[in-house]
Amino acid sequence: MRFDQPPVVRVKPERRGDGPPLESWLLDVPAVQQVLRDGLDLAPGVTFLVGENGAGKSTLVEAVAMAYGLSPEGGSTQGWHRTRPSESALHGELTLQRGVGTGSWGFFLRAETMHGWYTYQEGVGGHDLHAMSHGESFLEVLRRRFDSPGFYCLDEPEAALSFSSSLTLLRTLHDIAEGGGQVLCATHSPIVASLPGARVLEVGPWGLRETTWDDLDLVHHWRAYLAAPGRYLRHVLADDDDE
Repeated sequence: MRFDQPPVVRVKPERRGDGPPLESWLLDVPAVQQVLRDGLDLAPGVTFLVGENGAGKSTLVEAVAMAYGLSPEGGSTQGWHRTRPSESALHGELTLQRGVGTGSWGFFLRAETMHGWYTYQEGVGGHDLHAMSHGESFLEVLRRRFDSPGFYCLDEPEAALSFSSSLTLLRTLHDIAEGGGQVLCATHSPIVASLPGARVLEVGPWGLRETTWDDLDLVHHWRAYLAAPGRYLRHVLADDDDE
């Protein structure tokens, strides 16, 4: 038996407790169907889920984070807060196989709910992150909370970050992996997904498939757009009468 396992070895399709039944729309998402059928092995280090809106990547990250014991609105395993429930019931259908000898520390950074978490932090004596710009507050969270081995879930962290700040995030993720931590991250960013050594899963109508950064549709489209924006814009900006 190995004793150098990551915090989460496998996401298993196994109902936990007596939670609510799955929403019907979840069963129409191929990536969710695949995990509920086959489970998902999580590699040590960093795993990226990359795909279009609605492909299920954020839904999966949220469900895994909750199965680990993290709040659906973000934060660490040492604090739980709730404003308006919006999460799916998928977490109740999943059980995590924990790594032998690993701790329980984790953190969920969810771009769309981080301001609510900032308010919660103020209420428990934390730093005034609202006083910072959107990007600065994200970087402060990275600096203060992403500093030890553990399990980190991130949902579109690039939402607040500039190009240079995205590179800072890459360094943070690299350091977590080097220190024995583990990351599961949903992203639309070709910069974030470019981290060397990371596992890349492309999410789409096929479900989940392992690929490389160079072979991502996301990367192909960004390269084509930056090389010749007009080829895209003439369709996006065309008048209805011209179509």
